[in-house]
Amino acid sequence: MRKKIAVLGSTGSVGRQALAVAEFLGLEVVGLVAGSNSALLAEQIEKYRPSWAVLAHGSPFTAPAATQLAYGSEAVAEYSSNHGADIVVAAISGVAGLVPTWRAVSTGVTVALANKESLVTAGTLIMQAAAESGAKIIPIDSEHAAIWQCLQGVKATEISRLILTASGGPFRAWPRDQLEKVTIEDALAHPTWSMGKKITIDSATLMNKGLEVIEAHWLFGVDYEKIEVVIHPESIVHSCVELVDGSILAQLAHPDMRMPIQQALTYPERQYAPWPRLSLAEIGSLTFSQPRYHDFPCLKLAVEAGRAGGSYPVVLNAANEVAVQAFLAGEISFVAIAKLVAATLDQHRQQAVSDIQAVMQVDQEARRLARRLKGKIAS
Repeated sequence: MRKKIAVLGSTGSVGRQALAVAEFLGLEVVGLVAGSNSALLAEQIEKYRPSWAVLAHGSPFTAPAATQLAYGSEAVAEYSSNHGADIVVAAISGVAGLVPTWRAVSTGVTVALANKESLVTAGTLIMQAAAESGAKIIPIDSEHAAIWQCLQGVKATEISRLILTASGGPFRAWPRDQLEKVTIEDALAHPTWSMGKKITIDSATLMNKGLEVIEAHWLFGVDYEKIEVVIHPESIVHSCVELVDGSILAQLAHPDMRMPIQQALTYPERQYAPWPRLSLAEIGSLTFSQPRYHDFPCLKLAVEAGRAGGSYPVVLNAANEVAVQAFLAGEISFVAIAKLVAATLDQHRQQAVSDIQAVMQVDQEARRLARRLKGKIAS
């Protein structure tokens, strides 16, 4: 029997690639969830003929009779629990993906995870749900997919540290004074990856790497002191694991999200893939360096929030989403993104986040605070 998959976030960058990989593998698409891109969702329904689809917010349209089409965030949550899939690709961007991801994990299905915000804001709850339901979480972010592959057959006691690689974004060599003049177009011009706007800005500020540190902590059960970030502009080494004997295991490949997606969809087996093979001779050399923490403070802010735990990672993520949106709207400068996140964290007081409702409440409070502070942050 063919594997059945549902894609949460089907019209986004990862979702579109997941559907392309599923088509190549001959998998059956049983469900789709989209945000507001009703035109693309309509095309996807026509092509894949899923049994159900949900549009969270957008213009209604008529779907083929074979597809049950629903609308609204409540329907997203409902179908994330009643998906009828063997694998759920969790690729809804931002904290909007938290409840659907948690619902999918709670069903005990295999979840191919691209929504890092779920673990950033509710790591304890997501991992607890997985433990209770028996769900397998397979990361499809390139860095965590690399670590996940390197850890196959490795005992927890054999891990010395995790090494997350970062491209450094488009500004890794820019001096501090030039960062003050970054334009939206500059920040969206990522040198090696093609991604959505929000994650591209996060990559430019290094916030994305900070969020990935928190995610790695939860996915692999490794203390923050044992997670390191290195800048690797070529984006060929996707991440590494150092073992207690000093050996370092690394996963190398061209920067192509289809590879980790296919690995998740075919696990525990590997299948042929049509993309170009890596030639080390043609690459010639690979370079690594330490992050510039002073010039890119979002990385440090994220790691500190992760270590503080509780409600702080929720506030970090919420403030960052508000700040990135404000930057893309031309309301604040590039360097003000970190300033707004820091100011929001400074005014927050730790709160208990013992359930999903509590997480969402802290998230909304943090967004309101960040919006109030936005006008007071110097550009």
